[in-house]
Amino acid sequence: MKKSGRYRTAHLIEDQFEPGSKDRVLKNKVGITSTQEMHRHEKESQLHAMEKLVDLFDRNHRFTANDICKMHKIWLGGIYEWAGKYRQVKMSKNDFSFAFPEQIPKLMSEFEKGPLRELTPCLFESLEDIIKSLAIVHTELLLIHPFREGNGRIARMLATLMALQSGLPPLDFSGIIGRKKKEYIQAVHAGMEQNYKPMEKILESVIRKTLRVRGQK
Repeated sequence: MKKSGRYRTAHLIEDQFEPGSKDRVLKNKVGITSTQEMHRHEKESQLHAMEKLVDLFDRNHRFTANDICKMHKIWLGGIYEWAGKYRQVKMSKNDFSFAFPEQIPKLMSEFEKGPLRELTPCLFESLEDIIKSLAIVHTELLLIHPFREGNGRIARMLATLMALQSGLPPLDFSGIIGRKKKEYIQAVHAGMEQNYKPMEKILESVIRKTLRVRGQK
């Protein structure tokens, strides 16, 4: 196994590194070799992508697996050749293994027929129901981990789009650092047993912070 950034993966085509990056930056279309520069470039691309996605998916849109691939492609298509495609490599983080690559198409199909069909569009009236819906969709997508890179950010982008459907403002996830980040990871792991309460707690905190910063609550 070969270390690649935050993850450990089998060494396949998606694991090729950009020459001159000291095996720290994945091979990309723009020739970036610095991790800091890549983080900055990905963040800028994400902001532009969100603007497009807000216009693309309206309040009554029911999300599909293809939509999630399209989101990933819009965001990272200018950076990575494999953007928008399901990963072909095994991945794990801190000894926690995500779904095997060969399982991803089936799992994403089940994800579409289950949580995405049942919980989007996110038009629930009570904040409690909104939080529960976001927690289930968010956790299940993270457990599948369908892409080579950017799974957490795609899951947060989807959560934001669902929140907008429910009438909430764009979610502010910036507080998930340090201890909160550990709790976030533990909440994802709890989802393996279909226990979404820990993620509900985190997303409730995110929503309340978002509303407080905007002076809405």
